[in-house]
Amino acid sequence: MSDETAPLKESVGRYGVWSAALRADDPGRAAERAEAVAELERLGFGAVWLGGNTSAQDAAPLIEASERIVVGTSIQSIWEHPASETAARFAELEVARPGRFLLGLGVSHGPRVQGYSRPYSTMVGYLDDLDRAGMRAGHRVLAALGPKMLELSRDRAAGAIPYLVTPEHTAQARERLGAGPLLAPEFKVVLDSDPSRARATARAYLGRYLELPNYTKNFLALGFTDADVTGGGSDRLIDAVFAWGDESTIRARIDAFHDAGADHVALQLVEDDMTALPREGWRRLASLLT
Repeated sequence: MSDETAPLKESVGRYGVWSAALRADDPGRAAERAEAVAELERLGFGAVWLGGNTSAQDAAPLIEASERIVVGTSIQSIWEHPASETAARFAELEVARPGRFLLGLGVSHGPRVQGYSRPYSTMVGYLDDLDRAGMRAGHRVLAALGPKMLELSRDRAAGAIPYLVTPEHTAQARERLGAGPLLAPEFKVVLDSDPSRARATARAYLGRYLELPNYTKNFLALGFTDADVTGGGSDRLIDAVFAWGDESTIRARIDAFHDAGADHVALQLVEDDMTALPREGWRRLASLLT
């Protein structure tokens, strides 16, 4: 897989933007989303990751509105999109805009999926179906947290896009993946240097994720305690999974992921209003990365 992932790593670069707002389907804001993705490309970001349960259909307008930036799903739920349909939509985009779409797949979460069971086996079967439909492993990545899913990312995909993790998890993931596969963790940023205010913003956003056992189990495996993952998250947890502070502090926190073995970091700006496109924030983020 390393021969296939080298050009992928080059195309996505070191930094991307993770955004749920960019996947919104409000037609009245289509022009704004198109302008935003074109600007992200000009700012030097190599990829846009569409948050939530997204698909090629969500990525297509952003690909059309830009020239080079890679658009990935983070993630497409394997429970809601048949593999044959997924492969067909990928093929259409690949013919029209080669190399611009990256399929990020995930097993979602038990509380969100009716009939959720055997997520690992279901993912294996889904990848088998994609193979039979002619979609190569080098065009997909997996939202992997635990060892088995990380190994599947290594063996049956181009790499892993772990969500809500720490540099310590990244180091463990790199060891399990080896040098070849893409490792592109997501990392949350609050552009605020006031500790109380920044943590309050972070905690208000993190709470929804602490209701999902995939994340809490991963935090416990990383050495956090039950106390850390209750009440919206302890200060210790907040400070581990969010970057906040002055620009040099935020840059150092992002660099820690690369130092731990990440090829690419998908940066999610967290603000009070997560439905808006934080374009000024993205500009500030781009400036501190140069």
